[in-house]
Amino acid sequence: MSVMLETSLGMLTIDLHVKACPNACKNFLKLCKVKYYNNVLLFNVQRNFIVQTGDPTGTGKGGSSVYGLVYGPQARYFEDEITPSLRHTRMGVVGMSQGAGGKDSNGSQFYITLKDDVDFLDNKHTIFGYVAEGEEVLRALNEVYADKDGRPLQDVRIKHTFVLDDPFDDPAGLEVPGSPVAVRPAEERVPERIRDDEDAADPFDSMTTEEVDEARRKELARSQAETLEILGDLPDANVKPPENILFVCKLNAHTQDEDLEIIFSRFGEIKACDVVRDFKTGDSLQYAFIEFAEEASCEEAFLKMNNVIIDDRR
Repeated sequence: MSVMLETSLGMLTIDLHVKACPNACKNFLKLCKVKYYNNVLLFNVQRNFIVQTGDPTGTGKGGSSVYGLVYGPQARYFEDEITPSLRHTRMGVVGMSQGAGGKDSNGSQFYITLKDDVDFLDNKHTIFGYVAEGEEVLRALNEVYADKDGRPLQDVRIKHTFVLDDPFDDPAGLEVPGSPVAVRPAEERVPERIRDDEDAADPFDSMTTEEVDEARRKELARSQAETLEILGDLPDANVKPPENILFVCKLNAHTQDEDLEIIFSRFGEIKACDVVRDFKTGDSLQYAFIEFAEEASCEEAFLKMNNVIIDDRR
């Protein structure tokens, strides 16, 4: 049994485990049949992990199962159908996203894995299908630009859903629209982004070569600072030392103050060069601060020494 999802990045064909997870599959099939997912955002894209969708509000907090649509708010969620033999072994596994209540809080939201072996999700979520066709779409999804919350900077949507095979009878009272055309959900409550059908302008188009180089240098520095914050080498990615002080990280534990001073003195006069050490043991914490007499010397040192190997450490 399968469904086709037409997304703004291409087509996905999802085959369903109707015998192992009948409630979840029936829910998904009927929501697709009533066009519940049409124009719904893929609101959470986590690179090399999952893409999450199925919430008409686009916030990750909304949505209802088909049982809730038919029987009322008290039936918004349905119970898990966790099958030990179904595991997150491959890219394209489709599972139910649980609501705020955790266990047994399945509604309309679902996720698709973007890499193989996401095994820590095993036995926690209902796996009800897999992507049979469209891995190139999943690879494209994995490369979209997203903010810190996973929201793509350019909207990605499910445009239409097409039920190819449905073994389940419709619940009494289910209203199936006569037209496959859907409008943007009225209940969507997320900030506007670049529309999925809009060409994203290249921010560098109006810049000179020098301005592009400067913008890219700043973006690289910001990205590296965020990485250092994650790794614990910086207390805050936004911390800014004086412009004449160079921060050097990932040093070899054996690199000494005088070694760095000799290496960096070719760029200009150095007023201080200190490898930061543990105050109890005296061991190097593998980063240092080099204070130059001139800002220009500091900038030149950064540009020419970034990613250079010192004592077998880059």
